[in-house]
Amino acid sequence: MNGTVHFDPLLPWPVIAALGVLALGAVLFALWRGLSGWAWRGLAMIVLLGALAGPSWRSEDRRPLPDIVVMIEDQSASQGLSDRTQQTEAAARQLAEAIEARPDTELRRITVGDGGGEQGEDEGTLLMGALAQALAELPRGRVAGIIALSDGQVHDAARTPPLPAPLHLLLSGHADDWDRRLAVSDTPSFAIIGEPVRMRLRVEDSGAAPEGAGSAPVDISLNGDEPRRFNLPVGEDIEIPVTLTRGGRNVIEFRTPEVPGELTARNNTRIVQINGVRDRLRVLLVSGEPHAGGRTWRNLLKSDSSVDLVHFTILRPPDKHDGVPVEELSLIAFPTYELFMEKIDDFDLIIFDRYKRRGILPPAYFANVANYARNGGAVLVAAGPEFAGPDSIWRSPLGAILPAEPTARVIERSFRPAISDTGARHPVTEGLKGAETWGPWLRQIEVTPDSGEVLMEGANDLPLLVLDRVEDGRVALLASDQAWLWGRDYKGGGPQLDLLRRLAHWLMKEPELEEEALTAQATGQHMRITRRTLGDAVGAVTVTAPGGASAEVTLEQVAPGRFEADYEGAEIGLYRLREGEQEAVIGLGPEAPKEFEQTIATGEVLDPVIAPMRGGILRLEDGLPRIRDVREGAAAAGRGWIGLTPRGAHETTDLRQHPLLPPWALLLLAGGLILAGWRREGRR
Repeated sequence: MNGTVHFDPLLPWPVIAALGVLALGAVLFALWRGLSGWAWRGLAMIVLLGALAGPSWRSEDRRPLPDIVVMIEDQSASQGLSDRTQQTEAAARQLAEAIEARPDTELRRITVGDGGGEQGEDEGTLLMGALAQALAELPRGRVAGIIALSDGQVHDAARTPPLPAPLHLLLSGHADDWDRRLAVSDTPSFAIIGEPVRMRLRVEDSGAAPEGAGSAPVDISLNGDEPRRFNLPVGEDIEIPVTLTRGGRNVIEFRTPEVPGELTARNNTRIVQINGVRDRLRVLLVSGEPHAGGRTWRNLLKSDSSVDLVHFTILRPPDKHDGVPVEELSLIAFPTYELFMEKIDDFDLIIFDRYKRRGILPPAYFANVANYARNGGAVLVAAGPEFAGPDSIWRSPLGAILPAEPTARVIERSFRPAISDTGARHPVTEGLKGAETWGPWLRQIEVTPDSGEVLMEGANDLPLLVLDRVEDGRVALLASDQAWLWGRDYKGGGPQLDLLRRLAHWLMKEPELEEEALTAQATGQHMRITRRTLGDAVGAVTVTAPGGASAEVTLEQVAPGRFEADYEGAEIGLYRLREGEQEAVIGLGPEAPKEFEQTIATGEVLDPVIAPMRGGILRLEDGLPRIRDVREGAAAAGRGWIGLTPRGAHETTDLRQHPLLPPWALLLLAGGLILAGWRREGRR
């Protein structure tokens, strides 16, 4: 039981203070006048002022509350290196026994794993975040100490909460640990295909690394191909050029072999994913017979800032007899020989829009265009009525690569374009919405497919859009010149821009538009596998993990021609996928896991947090420290020991309050003092 004097004033304290000043003045005046009873009157004033202050005796019954010790156990990935897990578990068990054996002491244990955000990003060891959450749930006045069992590699030290007691760090690991790490910097998110992109590599040793390691081998692999080996000096930044070979995602793996004695090989590998883009897409547009949609292709291509367009057009046919030589009809002669013979391989796509043989382009030029397609180029023919006539370019050497043959019939009536069964699976026409509301076209050239795939059908279910692969190249035939009607919103219009843009990009081999493709999208350690095909079924996908283990993943159809499945990878690194002839590579996990950027146990990260409260940093390999009681503000750690600050917290179970004197006693006392002063003065 504890007792204290408590005041409950009858008047506000400023009023009592003012009365006290008046009383003091009256006493001083009496003293100045020489009145012999001034002392008794002063005592009476004090009693009256004390009565106004309302003094009382307050007594409490208290129940002591135990001190709280917070123990944080780091169970992040870096704690799994060497024997750190065993060290930490053994120390935690012994510390728990020692703390729980202390009188009036309570232990709160917290475990901290690897931090991961909502999007699967790697955030490292968030030890301070876990401590802040724990302290928010505890009465800070009872916390006697905080003990962290960790390797000291904490990634949120800047977010340390205000500490109510000393923090001690007990380091796992060993003083002679060392590790080798491969770091890659200056990695762009995209790069131009065919042009070298320079990345900065660094092989660095940390900890008690052995002497004499002047260089280290580094293997570089692009998209799972055979790696190239370089010898890099240890501890120096070296620029390495890498040239992307394909559009879309390119996966680059950097690896340095494991060295005996290093802590881990998890940070000897880096996975970098870069999107390959073309510098400029060069397109040659050859326009023939003028028609209402003559500017359709030109407007489409010119609207794309990444396209360099060369437009070759016939403004005056050579059969127009007005006596003017053909070679004199243009102010500047068009360089047909240079375009179609010398520099044809510089183009990514050649489009013939309603073009027919007119004697301007000789057969050798068409033959060279056909060879250009076979060698990896792209050719698109947008056909009009001339395609069905005797001057059709199908009757030139170009006809050998075209996927359909004209029947010489031109259908002049309204029809509504429709997507074929194959087109519903093909990425060029897949998902084009609103087919039931598309506006009609008014003309179609009847063709008979010889090869390729029919993606769209027109009048009488005849082929309207046919795509084909010719050796290493691609060819497309649009058997109508009426696509411009959609652009003019004729009777509802249609997806002209989406269709023609997809068509052009498929011809230029954009990876997103491959009809036979195996891809994967990674989120942390999770991947979404997608297999696109024109067929009705696909086999299981073989997934090979970085360690060499394989697993069979069965895909389910989610849309026509699209099969998907989810896969969870246990390892961080490069995974290889195979289904039939389709292959893909993808990296799972962060490009550089924070847990393995720095692996050597150290107290330097948390020292600025520990020092202000005079806590300690000790190594577990030196033995478990003893626990002492220390006063608040004193040194809380030393050689072989750590300190806890007893808090002396309590809980009040009962409260009693009594006046020091009853009111009648105070009045009698004050009256007696006044009477004594009066009698003293009356004797004079």
